[in-house]
Amino acid sequence: MAAITLLGVTASNAQTAKKVAKKETPTKVEAPKVDGAGMVFENETIDYGTLPHNAEGTREFVLTNNGNKPLTIESTQGSCGCTVPTKPEKPIQPGEKGVIKVHYATDRVGQFTKTVTVKSNAVGQETKVLTIKGNILPDAPAEGTAAPTKS
Repeated sequence: MAAITLLGVTASNAQTAKKVAKKETPTKVEAPKVDGAGMVFENETIDYGTLPHNAEGTREFVLTNNGNKPLTIESTQGSCGCTVPTKPEKPIQPGEKGVIKVHYATDRVGQFTKTVTVKSNAVGQETKVLTIKGNILPDAPAEGTAAPTKS
């Protein structure tokens, strides 16, 4: 009898663990609907990680219009000349996704954190600040040459 009870408790706990695991892995985030144009980003920060010098520097911020009117991205502005965003040209219809592309100049070595300011007709968040960050490695020294030393 004790073995049956133990087996039942173990099976019950395993099912609970599966339910918890499913809750921790969201498949789709439902944003609350807004009256007007809405703007919800899948990620507000993009981490480039560690990249080699002159690596591909283009990434994408994906957004959804969670409103009931078309969303117009009026402008996108990088925090410096090394961060160049590109906005969608057409309005994003209710329920549709849009993309803001960002190109970071990976010819600059070292850690970076930059922002992209998005101006739109989204209700309650006409201005949204997104972040990119990462680290660009220097080129490896050529064979047969010593690495430069700091004085």
